[in-house]
Amino acid sequence: MKEAFALVAVIIAICGYIPYLRDAYKKRVTPHPYTWLVWSIVTGITFFGQLVKGAGIGALPTLASEIFSITILLFSLRHGFKNIAKIDHFFLIVSLLGLIPWILTKDPTISVIIAVSIDLVAFMPTIRKTWKKPESETPILYSANVLRHILTIFSLQSYNIATMLHSVAMILTNSIMTGIILFKKPIKQK
Repeated sequence: MKEAFALVAVIIAICGYIPYLRDAYKKRVTPHPYTWLVWSIVTGITFFGQLVKGAGIGALPTLASEIFSITILLFSLRHGFKNIAKIDHFFLIVSLLGLIPWILTKDPTISVIIAVSIDLVAFMPTIRKTWKKPESETPILYSANVLRHILTIFSLQSYNIATMLHSVAMILTNSIMTGIILFKKPIKQK
């Protein structure tokens, strides 16, 4: 049964990311390169942490997410958000500095806790951008991520902080993003 949850979660990831990539290519959405850079690093750390701590087949959705995160990062460099604010530089620096304790500890659980914390900070430029321009993102990716992470939790072969924390945090943040995109009115420029 866990294999089925993992497979469905991977399919949902693909179904969420493919339209997002298409929309990024067509400039309907503008992925923030800082966010996707950090997400690529963090998702890789989380994937390996999950493997080490026994997630088993439940790590496959994270691997699928890693492949797409790297792909969207590359797309964002050409087709992404270009109006980088000073606060975005701050979030990028904080995110990257958060890698130092992970490198020093080499403990999978601590690594995942740090990676998820970094992930949350890295989400800030995208949340800031989307708060101002909700139409700059599409809800399909973020709502698909909520469902994917719920299924990922059910597919885990071992339940502990290292295997679950990322999905729990992503359910929360992706729900917030979906809500902003669907219900927030754009801020009028002066």
